[in-house]
Amino acid sequence: METLNVIAIIGGTGRAGRYLAQKALESGYSVRMLARNPDKATIKDDRLQVIAGDARNEQDIRSLLEGCHAVINTFGQPVKDTPLYSSVTHTVLTVMQEYGITRYIGVAGGSLNVQGDKKSFLNRIASTLFSILLSKMIADRKKELDLLMKSDIQWTLVRLPFVVEGLETSHIKENLRDIPGRNITNSDIAKFLVGQVNEMKYVKRTPCISN
Repeated sequence: METLNVIAIIGGTGRAGRYLAQKALESGYSVRMLARNPDKATIKDDRLQVIAGDARNEQDIRSLLEGCHAVINTFGQPVKDTPLYSSVTHTVLTVMQEYGITRYIGVAGGSLNVQGDKKSFLNRIASTLFSILLSKMIADRKKELDLLMKSDIQWTLVRLPFVVEGLETSHIKENLRDIPGRNITNSDIAKFLVGQVNEMKYVKRTPCISN
């Protein structure tokens, strides 16, 4: 496989990342995908390699990233669990630096506030409620963003509204300062994330997307 055509996917069987591998394959990439339960990866394609492992395990991340040129991270976990987003991202960034991988694309919730935001009144209220009700998760997400901002890699952190099951639509709204809508389909998430692999528009930025 050509290294410049291989994407590593973390969280490819979860709600947000469910269609990532398929979209990457349709876009001409080869894919290495990490899955705690490989049986959930139902796509059959010679260009897809499913790595059995856990994103919390550094050796599994090393196995996943070997030979890749970009990483898409949609790692997710139950709300009540101790947040591990920054920990997983720290491991990924460490291994990326060791392997010389320069492109990272991740996701976060739209409730994450970033310097320069100009959110609507309702979205500011929603962000405040999330920061109160899910304080540990929001704090960990901020830590994750700080790790990215201090790194030398070409990162993009995409902020999402509510994720719904659905097919690709004809239009994805993009906004750097506010969430432009309430929902987005997981198919459109996949379309946007894969489209960022060789797109420099949002390098070192935190775009918000919606339908």
